[in-house]
Amino acid sequence: MSETRIVSGNFAAAYGAKLSRVEVVAAYPITPQTEVVEKIAELVADGEMDAEYIKVESEHSAMAACIAASNTGARAYTASSAHGLALMHEMLMWAAGARLPVVMTNINRAMGPPWSVWADHHDTLAQKGTGQMQFFCENNQEVLDSVIMAFKICEDEEIMLPAMVVEDAFILSHTKEPVEIYDQELVDDFLPPYDPDYKIDVDQPLGFGSLGMPDWYMDFRYKKAQAFEKTPEKIQEVNKEFKEVFGRDPGGLIEEYKTDGVDVLIVTMGSISSTSKDVIDELRDEGHNVGLARLRTFRPFPVEQFREITKGVNVVGVLDRNYTFGHGGDAAREIKDALYGHRDLILKDYIVGLGGRDLTPKILKKVMLDAISLQDKGLDKEIEWVDLRADRKKWRG
Repeated sequence: MSETRIVSGNFAAAYGAKLSRVEVVAAYPITPQTEVVEKIAELVADGEMDAEYIKVESEHSAMAACIAASNTGARAYTASSAHGLALMHEMLMWAAGARLPVVMTNINRAMGPPWSVWADHHDTLAQKGTGQMQFFCENNQEVLDSVIMAFKICEDEEIMLPAMVVEDAFILSHTKEPVEIYDQELVDDFLPPYDPDYKIDVDQPLGFGSLGMPDWYMDFRYKKAQAFEKTPEKIQEVNKEFKEVFGRDPGGLIEEYKTDGVDVLIVTMGSISSTSKDVIDELRDEGHNVGLARLRTFRPFPVEQFREITKGVNVVGVLDRNYTFGHGGDAAREIKDALYGHRDLILKDYIVGLGGRDLTPKILKKVMLDAISLQDKGLDKEIEWVDLRADRKKWRG
């Protein structure tokens, strides 16, 4: 029988791997991810999880071991954060290029220097071009659900690509919430064993990752791109099936919160979405026609969905928990690309919460009221950094 336990986001990720019947786990610790692999080690040692647990010397090696395991037809999993994820960069590209459905959990953490262990999306979004699907979680239940669904999506024969399930440092990773731990038989029915058509087999030798000459390389990349283009539909399909089996809607590509007929749309990612929904409720009670779109999947980016939900919208305010030294944050830039030539509206990018800076309901309300005011005064700034120390009176006063 399924049971509800009070667990952290990190433990939720570990239980998600267990329920997915992961066969190989390659692990290297880094704050605030360490509890994920510690819990898995405990589950393996206690005989609750039947998996090969490989201790490696670095995050690069952790993903390399998962790649090797996946090549043999084993279901593989790892976890990391921040600088560890950056060290994996080469192997993230390799897993995607080799079309291997490795799933990992990344605990969003700011990149140094200055040194930080708190929430920030820069580490994950710096890997947006590696070919990994990216699922941003709002709460601990979604962390567990997303691990299970990620394997189902990634292992589909038309997809065969890796993914990362993303949770915010400490806000989710070390905060405990009620999480439903599903019955194993129910998960087994939903997620069948991994059995790829092509794998390393001494009785049937094949070549893997060999040299791609110029006459072939581009075609391999095209096939990978074709597979990635199929992921939005597959995510929606698996999301629907998950809801039917487990009775919970994980959110699909974009979760819409009170978006019907709104004038102003606020876009969020990750754990700040819950507080933002409360603020949306307050603003609507005050008569403001505002709604929220929670961007659950950053890769694939839900282009068509954004074009649909922005019909009739006057202003889009994007809360970016990252800044990637282009023109603003990544989410705002992707949305601009998606809407270019399709929508004539005001879009403002708010840089918020970097390095774990607190985002209180008061600050979020001021951000949203600023977005609402753009309908009358027009765009004042394309990009605004929220709650800098020099501007505390504006945002906290």
